[in-house]
Amino acid sequence: MFLARHTPSGSAVAVVSRLARPSVAIQQRGLATSSDAPPPKKTKFGGLSDQDRIFQNLYGQLGADLKTAKKYGDWYKTKEILLKGHDWIISEVKASGLRGRGGAGFPSGMKWSFMNPPGWEKGTTPRYLVVNADEGEPGTCKDREIMRKDPHKLVEGCLVAGRAMNATAAYIYIRGEFYHEATVLQRAIQEAYADGLIGKNACGSGYDFDVFIHRGMGAYVCGEETSLIESLEGKPGKPRLKPPFPAAVGLFGCPSTVANVETVAVAPTICRRGGSWFAQFGRERNSGTKLFCISGHVNNPCTVEEEMSIPLRELIEKHCGGVRGGWDNLLAVIPGGSSTPILPKNICDDVLMDFDALKDAQSGLGTAAVIVMDKSTDVVRAISRLSKFYKHESCGQCTPCREGSKWTAQIMERFEKGQGREREIDMLQELTKQVEGHTICALGEAFAWPLQGLIRHFRPELEARMASHAQASGGSALAGGWEHDARLKGKLIAPGQ
Repeated sequence: MFLARHTPSGSAVAVVSRLARPSVAIQQRGLATSSDAPPPKKTKFGGLSDQDRIFQNLYGQLGADLKTAKKYGDWYKTKEILLKGHDWIISEVKASGLRGRGGAGFPSGMKWSFMNPPGWEKGTTPRYLVVNADEGEPGTCKDREIMRKDPHKLVEGCLVAGRAMNATAAYIYIRGEFYHEATVLQRAIQEAYADGLIGKNACGSGYDFDVFIHRGMGAYVCGEETSLIESLEGKPGKPRLKPPFPAAVGLFGCPSTVANVETVAVAPTICRRGGSWFAQFGRERNSGTKLFCISGHVNNPCTVEEEMSIPLRELIEKHCGGVRGGWDNLLAVIPGGSSTPILPKNICDDVLMDFDALKDAQSGLGTAAVIVMDKSTDVVRAISRLSKFYKHESCGQCTPCREGSKWTAQIMERFEKGQGREREIDMLQELTKQVEGHTICALGEAFAWPLQGLIRHFRPELEARMASHAQASGGSALAGGWEHDARLKGKLIAPGQ
């Protein structure tokens, strides 16, 4: 493939390259397929070196104060970054290939640019950056590590991202249970104000920017951006219909952008070291470094920063001391937080940890919260427990989610005991498809996908459990969990059994 490099002297390099290889046909990438994609820049991923780690204090070996933060590079030449303007910051973030670290994976540079439409400077209303530090996804614990140990990364990130959006203030919406993290972060904000880094004339750049903390009440649904905005405004945390999108009508009716803690926190380092530096890590469209939080049946549960596209097996064996009882004792992994579909061992052997690879494996990177299950796990009970969680956390605004989460939790409770019939497995699958894509926010998908993953990969386990229960009780259970001899015992059961 012919690739022209941009040089100060114009197109001389391009012409020379074309003349040197006249027989090579120029290829153009067609649809979103991998067959005609350009060759990968490298084929081996992982093994991130210490000098390339953005979160230098992830293990808490140093203090979380301003003086210590400056020692390992925070607030270095921040004034110069601010003075380069919003277009330069957004272009660097776009060049880095940074995608949202909160789960959706939307290109961050593009999302931030929505705050600066033509004629934005004529607006008179305030403009807000809202940082989503709610982090209610089971298995996810990366953002709290940033706030607890590297809070100045987030505060500086708010300033840089706010400058990119020409925002007047940042609101950090932090989960109410994170009491210690909120205390550490508030202290960091006060230090930054006292040092003139934020507030009036932030860093001496002439840019005024304030940072506020708002503590939530622990609702999972407030992790969705419009629910978070509603909660910030003092209303019940229920998602809004879109459009209008927050970039047009957001917090208090003003232009706003909601971004994840990790997404915001890496922005200053990208601007200091360059977008091309960040883009060298990971595969195409999956650039950069990423915080992975690994829990479950591993020898050393941890949160670690690694290169995107690292193989899942290498991630677990290198940083977590392997699966408890060895890799062959692995049963399954939930790769991106509890809302992503579960993957069995045969897929986990080779899968890469990035957005596209996990999507191809019919799962998702999500928040990169890896939940490892060994062969001692009752996988049906595990997914049933997640169903109860999503039933509890549904806000009830959308009928498919309100009713569907209740029904699926009841069905899974029966399946857990083996009280079901094989055709009910297909009924459960159909029910999740009726919910998926029919709700205002993604909580519908959040409880549907784990069930679909269970049916896709562990249907034999469900069928064996039902057969075992039928053998123990003398017959297959009737629909709804009734025992096979319920009618003989004089119980009133549903018609058509």
